[in-house]
Amino acid sequence: MAGVATLRTITPFGHALLLPPAPATTPGAPEVSLYVEPQWRRRGIGSRLLATVREQTAEPRLVADVAEGTPGEAFCQRHGFRHTRSRRHDLLTYCDVHRAWLGELVDAEHPGYRLTHWTGDLPNAPRVEELLRSPSRPGNAVLTAADANGDLAAYAVAVVGALFEPRARQYGPAVLPDHRGQQLGRWVNAALIQRLREVHPHVNEIETAAAEDDPHLLAVREHLGFRFLRRTHLYELALP
Repeated sequence: MAGVATLRTITPFGHALLLPPAPATTPGAPEVSLYVEPQWRRRGIGSRLLATVREQTAEPRLVADVAEGTPGEAFCQRHGFRHTRSRRHDLLTYCDVHRAWLGELVDAEHPGYRLTHWTGDLPNAPRVEELLRSPSRPGNAVLTAADANGDLAAYAVAVVGALFEPRARQYGPAVLPDHRGQQLGRWVNAALIQRLREVHPHVNEIETAAAEDDPHLLAVREHLGFRFLRRTHLYELALP
């Protein structure tokens, strides 16, 4: 096999405040992933794969998420993709987590709020409120939320890969506007880190991403021990 291209529809969470697990810049825009083996590159194979993908979709645009400074980024620029935004990826390793300190963050009182957890497999179009009302069961997702008198205030989600991969992906934390300024983002994120390790003890690191123009979210993650991993750029291609 010389190369492969995939096209998949982005399915965001049902709550708009949480960044979707894939980088759609336009609602419903499918994400294209394209790879050509190094020995087959510069023979037009990537261009032919992209042309075939374009023929197979009726969507008005495509999105791509590529690592900074890679051949994939140069490919996007040559083929008319427009840079829309950048994301910073950070990594937390459990060997660097001070368990007692993390426990103190989780146990800290937040008057009027309580923590809840949910585990299971995410449906195609998950809504956080519906997940929290459903019973927990074994699955690849861990959801931690804070609520005030039953109303959702903040939450974060982690998803574990197949075949007991040691790295989980985190999305959030997200705090609803009426509940900001209470340090709920740090609270639910710390609780998620703790809960994830309990449910999936084989996980030893967590990767997450955020737009670089979100300094508050980046500061929360840095405080919890996340460290810079890499930077990716989001590109969008309008189709005729």
